Amino acid sequence: MDANRPHVEEEQVCCLWESFVHGLIAIFLVVLAIVIAHYCWPSSNRGMQAQISQLSHQVEQLRQEQAMPAMVLNRYRNSVCYIYGVYQVGFVGKRPSLRVRISGTGFVVADGLLVTNRHVAEPWYGDVDSEDLIHSGATPQLEKLLAFFPGYSTPVDITPLVWSAQGDLAVLRIEDAHTAHQLRPLPLADALPNPGEIVAVVGYPMGVLGMVAKSPEAVYQRLAFRHDDIGAANELAALSLIRPSATYGHLGDVVGDKLIYDAPTAHGGSGGPVFNSQGQVIGINAAYIDGFSGGTLGISVHALRPLITAAQAKSLQGAAERMPVRPY
Repeated sequence: MDANRPHVEEEQVCCLWESFVHGLIAIFLVVLAIVIAHYCWPSSNRGMQAQISQLSHQVEQLRQEQAMPAMVLNRYRNSVCYIYGVYQVGFVGKRPSLRVRISGTGFVVADGLLVTNRHVAEPWYGDVDSEDLIHSGATPQLEKLLAFFPGYSTPVDITPLVWSAQGDLAVLRIEDAHTAHQLRPLPLADALPNPGEIVAVVGYPMGVLGMVAKSPEAVYQRLAFRHDDIGAANELAALSLIRPSATYGHLGDVVGDKLIYDAPTAHGGSGGPVFNSQGQVIGINAAYIDGFSGGTLGISVHALRPLITAAQAKSLQGAAERMPVRPY
């Protein structure tokens, strides 16, 4: 038995050594796992948190974009007006050769100042029939130009101050100072828009006809078949039914000062504001290509800013000239 004892002890030593090595390996693996977890998990967590933050931002952006048309319409409705006008072109001493009613949209950009298209403020601009007469010596003249603002029971007179020599833009003065001071200017975007952005267009497509069409049934039945636009507009104003509409789409392209988008519009929507997803005005609605839903055209606000500055200077100069001179 004594002869076998060394073998037994050797087996016990081997088993102990093997257990010791296994224990060391286990401890090493645990330590290694702790080190890996320490250095790797925080990075993974940061990456996951960044992805979650990015997704949350995208969801919030989508929510904001979907809510934007309703937001700008509710927030800025009262500063977007329906413009009604009548102009004539004729020769001195004769009956007018041409007499036309016009409809459009305008919006407030500063205290007492309104923006629209030049072809609304100066309706013979771009009109072939009018230009032919003018080239023959006829004189164009505005008979009236009125702005109907939501929430006001009567229209106010508006007067063109400045217009673009190259583009279809004009700035007008609101002649009723009390009304002008109560209207909130719309915010103009500083950054250039990018194709693919969401846009909303606010205005009065189809003019009086469009507002009558969405009026209560009793009002619709009374006004739908009348041919007196100014009478219908006055009645709509008295009933607080001067209300612009909003359409929604995407900015298809930006070429210089020209914006191309697919938000639908129609006659009467000319001069309305074009908003981005942040609720800032990026352009002025100007025209549409008939038969192509993606061909609505607008003009960038960057082309508008110099006109606003010129109109403010002209308005201040006019106010100074109208001030009474008191003798010493």
